[in-house]
Amino acid sequence: MSEAPSTAPVCYRHPSRETLLSCSRCDRPICTSCMNDAVVGHQCPECVKEGRRSQRSARTAFGGGRAGQLGYVTTAIIAVNSLVMIASAVLGGPQAIIGGGGGGFNGLLGSGTPLTDFGEVLGHAIYGGEIHGVAEGEWYRLVTAMFLHYGVVHLLLNMMLVAQVGRYLEAQLGPMRFAALYLLAGFGGNVAAYVFQPANQASAGASTATFGLVIGAIVINRRLVKDNSAFTSLLIMNLIYTFFIPNISIAGHLGGLVAGGATAFVLAYSHQPHRSIKQAAGCAVILALIVAAAIARTAALLS
Repeated sequence: MSEAPSTAPVCYRHPSRETLLSCSRCDRPICTSCMNDAVVGHQCPECVKEGRRSQRSARTAFGGGRAGQLGYVTTAIIAVNSLVMIASAVLGGPQAIIGGGGGGFNGLLGSGTPLTDFGEVLGHAIYGGEIHGVAEGEWYRLVTAMFLHYGVVHLLLNMMLVAQVGRYLEAQLGPMRFAALYLLAGFGGNVAAYVFQPANQASAGASTATFGLVIGAIVINRRLVKDNSAFTSLLIMNLIYTFFIPNISIAGHLGGLVAGGATAFVLAYSHQPHRSIKQAAGCAVILALIVAAAIARTAALLS
């Protein structure tokens, strides 16, 4: 006499395996190899995948992605500045690295190079018999200058600040918001140098952006009700350097401070609902004001 066929349910992924278990989400039968522990009961692999897709990714207190904890943007900033320094040294020779600039830091600054001549902030001046500068349509200088340095000492001082403050800020803000803070501070500082320095005075360096990072960290910590003593001391020390060491762009540093502080305030104090939209709109307004200042300065130089 033949046995009656089994009526026990079988795993939907393994038809040869009988089971009394079922997915608590879709109610399909699953075997012990397929089940995944859930808060209530067990779930099948497909329901687990679907749950992961529908789950909102973790965000920081300011709406940024948790990927900022990996510090990719900070690392990229340091890498780009270092590569540009190498290119500048190749074009400018040994004096471009150290001891060629004179003035600040006891003569440790490097000399200018064809690359710094091309990309530094310059309002309006004659180079090699030709007129150059932002006022002559070389607007790119207001961006490129934040990635150029006069020697390795200049580079190391700025990159130490980026590494020290940038990793913290990127973890708090997320990659995109941190990048916006860095670029707006650097751009704002360069425009301030363009607006307030003599038209033939050149300047470059990431310090316009790093001043924005330091004040940004102070604003962020104040919003999080954290101790600010370390960042405040760092800011005071850098302000002392700015006013008492020769050959430093005071306007550029203070401009980066103001632009970075304003950007950090927008990022830190924009609330839900629609926080991301408010942050983007606030940053756009800051960018528009900076551009308007550059346009006004250009009109004044050409009038």
